[in-house]
Parts: sequence; structure tokens; C-alpha cells
Amino acid sequence: MKKILISSLMVFGFAAAMNAQTATPKIDAREAKQQERIENGVKTGELNKRETRRLEKQEGHIQNAEAKAKSDGVVTPEERAKLKHMENKTSRHIKNQKHDAQKKN
Repeated sequence: MKKILISSLMVFGFAAAMNAQTATPKIDAREAKQQERIENGVKTGELNKRETRRLEKQEGHIQNAEAKAKSDGVVTPEERAKLKHMENKTSRHIKNQKHDAQKKN
């Protein structure tokens, strides 16, 4: 009985450790916030179809890069930095596109 309990705790601990290495809660939260900003821009007419398509494509690239980073079971600090850089760039693009002179067609 004691061996089963210890084995179960070890498996649970190992699974938790592996999840911690691939967990990206800050990146996921930021992606959701940026998606919300894009949707808001569409609703208010600040983004036209072409701008929206371009921003959605950038968001897709971030999601693909995140999936690739997680694929080996560990998201390294370098991979996290790359994802953050990509998010920063997309965030600037969202801001610029929402505040330019172009409006929804």
C-alpha cells in the first residue's frame, strides 16, 4: 500500500513538473487580450477586413511558434523571449492599425 502511494505521488509530481516546463500562462493570457483588441477593432470599425486578416495571421504565427516550442516538452527561456518579442510586435501592429486613418469598408 505504501509503495502504491509513493509511486502515485512520484507520477503526479513528474506530470506536474513536465506541465510546468511547457506551461505558458502569460503568453496565453496575452494572446487572448490581443485577440480581444482585434475583435474590438472590428466591432468599432477601427480595423478593416485587410488589416484584420493580417493581424489574425500574425496571431496564428505566434500560436504556431508556441506549439513548436512546446513540442519537445520544454519551453526554454530563449523560446519564451522569442514568443514575447512576437507578441510585442503584433501588439504594436494592432495599435497602429486601430489608430490609422483607414476605417472599415
